[in-house]
Amino acid sequence: MKLRVGRKLGKYKLRRRLARGGFADVFEAFDTLERVTVALKVPPVARLDAETRADFEREIRINAGLDHPNILRLKNADFVDGFLTMAYPMGQRSLQDRLGHRLSVDNALLFGRQLLAALAYAHERRVIHCDVKPDNVILFADGVAQLGDFGLAKKSVRTLQASSSGTVGYVAPEQAMGRPSARSDVFSAGLILYRMLAGVLPEWPYRWPLAGKERLRRQAREMMPLLERSLQVDARRRFRDAGQMLAAFDDARRAIERRRARRKS
Repeated sequence: MKLRVGRKLGKYKLRRRLARGGFADVFEAFDTLERVTVALKVPPVARLDAETRADFEREIRINAGLDHPNILRLKNADFVDGFLTMAYPMGQRSLQDRLGHRLSVDNALLFGRQLLAALAYAHERRVIHCDVKPDNVILFADGVAQLGDFGLAKKSVRTLQASSSGTVGYVAPEQAMGRPSARSDVFSAGLILYRMLAGVLPEWPYRWPLAGKERLRRQAREMMPLLERSLQVDARRRFRDAGQMLAAFDDARRAIERRRARRKS
C-alpha cells in the first residue's frame, strides 16, 4: 500500500503532501470526525522494522510529555490501516517559509523569544531537541510560533553520545561529531536568531565578524554579545542551556526597547 493524496487513513483524508523525509512524510489531512485540518506525520511504509518503530514510539512519548504553548502539541498517535500516524495542529507556514521575505526586528524578536522559551522548557526536562531549524518552527495566527519535530530528541542529564543527526547548516560542530548537548540546541537557536536579525545564515568556521554583522549592528546591536556567545565553536563557551540564553535574550530585548524609547523622547 502506498500513501497518495486523496487516500483515507481511518478518519484522516490526505489532502496534500507538505514534506517528504527519509523517515516520514507529512501531509495536510482533514480529520473527518473532528472536522479540522491537521498535519499528519506518517512513515511511508505500513510495516516498520523494530528499530524504526522504537524510534517513533520514543518520539511520541517525548512529545506527549511536553506541554508548553510554544511546543507543537501531539493531538493523536495511532496505527491506522497498518500505518503509524501522528497528528499535529496545522499551522499557517514554517519559519523557513517566512524567511523568504524580510522580517522586521519586532517579528524576529517575537519568534526568537518563543523558540527560546520552548527550548528552555524542554531543557528543564532534560530533553535535547537536536534538530532546531526554521523548518521545525511552525507559525500560527497572531504571531504564535511552536517548535515541532522531536524525532531526533534525546533525553539526558549530561552530554550525550549520539549520532550526528541533524540538519546541515544548523548543526553545532560537536553535534556533527556525535556529541550533542543542550549547548548544541543553543548554537542552533543562535544561528536562527542571527539569520532573522542579520538576514544571512553564518557558515563554518563561524569566525567573527560574520556576514551580515553591519545590518545586525544597525537593527539590534544589543543582541550581538548574546549571539557571539551562542555561536562559539567551543561549546563550553556558550550558554549552558536555553534557559540561561533566554534570560540574556530578555535583558538584550529590554535594552533595545530602552534605546527606542530614548530615540522617541
